[in-house]
Amino acid sequence: MGSTGAKVKGRYSFVYVWEDDEWKINHHHSSVMPEGTMAQPIKEKEVRNLFQLWNSALATEDPDAVAKRYAKNAVLLPTVSDVPRTNYDLIKHYFVGFLTKKPQGEILESSVTIGHNWCQDAGIYEFTMGTTGDKVKGRYSFVYVWEDGQWKISHHHSSVMPEPFLGPAPKPVEESVEEIDTILS
Repeated sequence: MGSTGAKVKGRYSFVYVWEDDEWKINHHHSSVMPEGTMAQPIKEKEVRNLFQLWNSALATEDPDAVAKRYAKNAVLLPTVSDVPRTNYDLIKHYFVGFLTKKPQGEILESSVTIGHNWCQDAGIYEFTMGTTGDKVKGRYSFVYVWEDGQWKISHHHSSVMPEPFLGPAPKPVEESVEEIDTILS
């Protein structure tokens, strides 16, 4: 289309009338095919399994394989770097160093949200560094988008757990349903 040369599949209709000794268009309609706006289906279990695609890419120890799991306009806020990574080259560069530790991750807690051609998995994960056996727990969020026929990471934030550095935070108190009902009455 236009200056980009991108192709768009559409549907159309023409109604012709014979007028002044020639066929003329009386009515014309065109629109993008509705399939272009249909959401790519994904289930909660499948969202959680997207992590395994990324984790398997880590196991290859190939920074290019890992960087290819990210969307074109992805943002990576990595665990062990103060530099936000906002393009393919910067994301790949981060993993050049990180993969030397031979990390493998495991999700410990996960909370999934699914939207229209996007999904999110956020929670707690733990990495085992293959070179040393050290374990590192962290908080994570992955936002995935449907891009070029596959789920890609659009946003990835990872940070170490803060309590070992800042001390324990007060734990939330879970009140029973009866207590809440009493308060609201």
